[in-house]
Amino acid sequence: MAAPWQTTPAGSESPGWVRRPASLGKALTGELVERIVRGVHPPGTSLPPEPVLCETFSVSRTVVREAVKILQEKGLVQVRQGAGTMVNPPAMWDMLDELVLAATIADDDGLEILDDLVATRRVLESDMANVAARLAGPDTIEQLRALVDRMDELVDDHVVYEEHDRAFHDTIMRTSGNRIARAVVRSLESQVITIARYMGRPERALCEASNLGHRRIYERVAAQDPDGAASAMWSHITDAWLVRRTGPGDPVRLNR
Repeated sequence: MAAPWQTTPAGSESPGWVRRPASLGKALTGELVERIVRGVHPPGTSLPPEPVLCETFSVSRTVVREAVKILQEKGLVQVRQGAGTMVNPPAMWDMLDELVLAATIADDDGLEILDDLVATRRVLESDMANVAARLAGPDTIEQLRALVDRMDELVDDHVVYEEHDRAFHDTIMRTSGNRIARAVVRSLESQVITIARYMGRPERALCEASNLGHRRIYERVAAQDPDGAASAMWSHITDAWLVRRTGPGDPVRLNR
């Protein structure tokens, strides 16, 4: 039985390599990340040897070694003496890495990765809302009120609405002072704000329903109700995703 890398004849170019990219190391890394995530090179198998990768993509050994080093840093492979470059199981992949997360989402037919992303965001943002309700001063509360009121006026302009939506959530996160949680949420969000399966349909009714959730969060923060703010944020993120979510499978990973 042929090894996975032998299914593509040596010397043939994949479609993305018909025109050579400017940064060969980065481009080769991206191509190999996608192949690993798609299962072209399954966990426990080895990547093609250096000479095969060099011939397949018309690159030097230096470029191949650069790409393999980056794959190691992303947790996708490990180099074993005498065994070659072995593909790691998904549990070892760096899911906060931009290339790894993007490729995994693109290969996520059942929406499980997006469900996990929402569940992670929900945990972090509800905790930050709890803290923000204790720390928010008059200026922050006024800022949140202004954003919510403005979003009521923007329900027919989903692009600008979404900008204010992100500003609302970021105000909560900044107020909490939790820079690590904020960085994680912002990193995850940056990967999906252009993905239609995550953003949903740009409809007025969806914006109206979403802003009801924002207003509940604002009211609990203004009332200095930490538990209420956390609960409102948890419900808002969950409900907003379930309304947007269209695809196969039940969102059982959101059940708590």
